[in-house]
Amino acid sequence: MFNILVTPSAIREWWGASKVIVVPKPDGVWIASWGEDENDSDYITSYKIVEIEPPERMLLDDFKYFDKQGTPPFEANLTTEFAVDPRHDGCSLRITQDGFPLDKKADEFFDACVIGWKNTFDCIRKYFFDHPQ
Repeated sequence: MFNILVTPSAIREWWGASKVIVVPKPDGVWIASWGEDENDSDYITSYKIVEIEPPERMLLDDFKYFDKQGTPPFEANLTTEFAVDPRHDGCSLRITQDGFPLDKKADEFFDACVIGWKNTFDCIRKYFFDHPQ
């Protein structure tokens, strides 16, 4: 499970990203972009990897988000943590995203993230169905 969180080709497949860069070490980067034209991406998300403990945990900070309209109309210090817990029949993946501002301007972005993470879990399940380990 942990490998699909740090392997660009896997991330492109389960997240539908067009380009991904990951440097899986402390102070490394985790960047993904979407769109047909790599010179004019529809969306870009970037993080700094602040903690990484393979195969169990990775904490991302210094969140940046860009889309064709620019940056979000609010300030946020989002963090995302991936935690993989082994189980007798596989594992569980917990993703915690924190730091959303209380500003009403962030509500639409927050709602989109909720939908996005639900879809992401569905895509990760499909990835493992298509790539049995």
